[in-house]
Amino acid sequence: MTATTDAPGLPDGYEFSADSARIDIDRTHRWLATDAYWAIDRPRDKHERAVANSLNFGVYDAVSGEQVAYARVVTDEASFAWLCDVYVDRSVRGKGIGTAMVGAVRDQLAPLGLRRVLLATSDAHGVYAKLGFEPLDRPDQWMVHRFDPSNPVRA
Repeated sequence: MTATTDAPGLPDGYEFSADSARIDIDRTHRWLATDAYWAIDRPRDKHERAVANSLNFGVYDAVSGEQVAYARVVTDEASFAWLCDVYVDRSVRGKGIGTAMVGAVRDQLAPLGLRRVLLATSDAHGVYAKLGFEPLDRPDQWMVHRFDPSNPVRA
């Protein structure tokens, strides 16, 4: 991220939290495993491990306390972070909750002094660009290793 832009605030009636203890594991697993193209059929135990080993953020209805959005960050808290599993419940989409949440997550990460925060998206480039995310300057320098899930490595 080279530029930081101001994020809109959450609409009235919603609150942001960085408290992992507030994450509704059942709800976030259901969202991701059934409605997020990148996590379809993710097993519950993998979701629980991911939550336990990440920074977690949520947006909640201020009256009911019901979680309406989720984001997860994998980070060493020193130089690098990966923003992932960003999801807004279908019933509240279009209100700016996702943009406000990602802006709040970005602002939570800023004091860590990270060099970069990466993310991958197939369909929300415009949302993230509003918050200072941009395409990689040199995508040819990045590589990925994919494990074959049908042939797990055994210790």
